[in-house]
Amino acid sequence: MREFVRLETAVLLRRFAFQVNRAATSGDADSIHDLRVANRRLSRCLRVFSQFYPDPSWKKIRRALADLRDLAGAVRDLDIALELLAASGISPEAAIMTQLQAERRQAGQALVLEVRRWKSRGFSRKWRIRLGL
Repeated sequence: MREFVRLETAVLLRRFAFQVNRAATSGDADSIHDLRVANRRLSRCLRVFSQFYPDPSWKKIRRALADLRDLAGAVRDLDIALELLAASGISPEAAIMTQLQAERRQAGQALVLEVRRWKSRGFSRKWRIRLGL
């Protein structure tokens, strides 16, 4: 079982790192959605298999994932709101649309800065070591 957990965690961490790189590069709606999915899956894996990791460092990793998930969630919520308004026929020049687009740009920039910071600190390598992968 321990080997299965190690391999599954390594796969999920690799996918998450890929999505971090993708979000840092593009920051578009699809990459942010995929980042959130990868984040959630890795976080669940850490919680479910916590007994198989060498020390409680998985808790710190889950907290960091939750913080990033909150940033990505704010961006994703704005993306969905903009899509719904557009689908309902609201003009892109409407005040609500321009306000939400400005908020989306700001939230997107904050998220991209954060994922670039994660990349520069080598989170994936550090987490592999902490988790015994």
